[in-house]
Amino acid sequence: MPREYSLENTRNIGIMAHIDAGKTTTTERILYYSGVNHKIGETHEGASTMDWMEQEQERGITITSAATTCHWKKLDGTGPECRINIIDTPGHVDFTVEVERSLRVLDGAVTVLDAKAGVEPQTETVWRQATTYGVPRIVFVNKMDATGADFIMSCNTIIDRLGAKSCPIQLPIGAESDFEGIIDIIERKAYTFSGDYGRIITEIAIPEESQDLVEEYRAKLLEYLADYDEDFMMMVLEGEEPEISEIKRVLRIAVCAGDFFPVLCGSAYKNKGVQQVLDAVVDYLPSPLDVPAIKGTTLDGEEDERHPSDDEPFSALAFKIATDPFVGKLSFFRVYSGTATAGSYVLNSTKDKKERFGRIVQMHANHRKEIDQVWAGDIAAAVGLKVTTTGDTLCDEKHPIILESMEFPEPVIELSLEPKTKADQDKMGLALSKLAEEDPTFKTYTNEETGQTIIAGVGELHLDIIVDRLRREFKVEANVGQPQVAYRETIRTAADCEGKYIRQSGGRGQYGHVWIKFEPNEEGKGFEFVDAIVGGSVPREYIKPTEEGLKDALNNGMIAGYPVIDIKATLFDGSYHDVDSSEMAYKIAASMALREAAKKCNPVLLEPIMFVEVTAPAEYLGSVMGDVSSRRGSITEQEERGNAVIVRAHIPLSEMFGYVTDLRSFTQGRGTYSMKFDHYSEVPKSIAEKIIKENSSEN
Repeated sequence: MPREYSLENTRNIGIMAHIDAGKTTTTERILYYSGVNHKIGETHEGASTMDWMEQEQERGITITSAATTCHWKKLDGTGPECRINIIDTPGHVDFTVEVERSLRVLDGAVTVLDAKAGVEPQTETVWRQATTYGVPRIVFVNKMDATGADFIMSCNTIIDRLGAKSCPIQLPIGAESDFEGIIDIIERKAYTFSGDYGRIITEIAIPEESQDLVEEYRAKLLEYLADYDEDFMMMVLEGEEPEISEIKRVLRIAVCAGDFFPVLCGSAYKNKGVQQVLDAVVDYLPSPLDVPAIKGTTLDGEEDERHPSDDEPFSALAFKIATDPFVGKLSFFRVYSGTATAGSYVLNSTKDKKERFGRIVQMHANHRKEIDQVWAGDIAAAVGLKVTTTGDTLCDEKHPIILESMEFPEPVIELSLEPKTKADQDKMGLALSKLAEEDPTFKTYTNEETGQTIIAGVGELHLDIIVDRLRREFKVEANVGQPQVAYRETIRTAADCEGKYIRQSGGRGQYGHVWIKFEPNEEGKGFEFVDAIVGGSVPREYIKPTEEGLKDALNNGMIAGYPVIDIKATLFDGSYHDVDSSEMAYKIAASMALREAAKKCNPVLLEPIMFVEVTAPAEYLGSVMGDVSSRRGSITEQEERGNAVIVRAHIPLSEMFGYVTDLRSFTQGRGTYSMKFDHYSEVPKSIAEKIIKENSSEN
């Protein structure tokens, strides 16, 4: 079966924004105008198509990125119809992992801004992530009908706050309740929207009061674009008027280069301007052919790459695992090269295991359409993959490649869960492992000392939603403990330590003996084990058990039972017994050496320090700063934005519980904040002593 849409006419885009900028509503309109949805779902009524998890509909925020396929032919009827695959991404800071994993597989994105606020803290976060992954963007300033909407201010925030090269290609006609339509700066045309859901678009004369502004921004746009094409530059310098098609051609080059960002405007809720956003997606955002070949490595570690072509060997990246109530596990993947059919076998090169595509489905939010074949550039979901998890590569077994994977933030906040009944206990283990499979930033383990089940995530909202899903989707009722901080331990000085385990009790004994040098490792390096044995003082077969014994012991801590990080262990000497030595004896000897290190290496307790950004009206600056100091925080910078202030600070996570309530109370509900993990830092002595004491009394 030949492919339906050529690579050139395929767009893989994401829609990214700050929470509440109207991103999901914009997506809904796109689906409506492109004929997929016959009835528009309103987010604030909880009926949106993309937000299909129950909690999303209740909270009105987007949690998982659903992938949807739609089709669009430009309003003026020129050019072929395009297939647009849209990945809806969450705008809440606890879900930046969802944003990262979708950006990894996109070719372009639409950034939605709220016309009242312009660039907001979470916009900056997703913008930085998009820049990291080299994703070209266009900007849609939404909510032009809202009180306080200011298009020019919003455009200026893109330049001031994001430091981005940007220029409007549209201007609004009116604002707030007088917002009537839009002016196309490139074509010098104005439009109003009427009829059922704004489907009737009428061309009108550009209002007289806007004409000077149109010419001013048009000149600015041409000046920017002159940097991207020499012939175009000559034309602009000589004062010639470029053809409209020529302006669009160079604008496409600028956008695809990933360093110029045109701005459009409208109101998705009032059905104005969304069709032009679709036109801009087709005109300016890259197709898979405009994006460089994807890099990877062969199984031998040699560099390799795949070009976007159906003729190359099959390669794809799994970017999301979701559990569907009807078909079970769905693995979403992006095809970079080649083709694959339903029922065929592929290699999961990350895990070196064969997988079978049982069925292949294309998703429309949470509705599925079965397809027989996927082609380069497609985004689809597979049913029937057994071992594949987020970030794994799927490829042709005869031409294996491992595509560069994704890195995810470590969880920093923990909760204990106690199942309410025996039946809940049986279901809980299975449910938690399914959730951990879907979400790489969610971890679950059993605390060996207390026997409690612990869940860990990147923020309070993240864990709230996990507990909520346990209740709704898996019918597991559990008592939830207070949030706990994921403390860590490390050492400050180096020392050589001996571990010797000998047991003689008739018959075969146990003998393991090691000398290990423990030293602090670079921050973020984790545990590093070095085998420096020469002359066989510890036989080869006992080196791995020594390392494993150390790993197990490090997980149980040196002073307070928290995992030890950033430590280097060099095994440099030891001895063995021909008969009595065993793997277990060396594991125990390694843990004894670590116990010795606890006395010699000056172990300390570390706590997660969060990067916190607080935005509040200027009159609350004093309260915000005072509150940061009372939480053992240090302010790194502050900035004025209009009549608001932004305070950036490093604050220990242990001081941040319940912060949202406190912030609301001392700013009369007008303050907002975002926070993410920044680094680990030593806990002050007086506080560390208290934590160590509490832990030893518990154990």
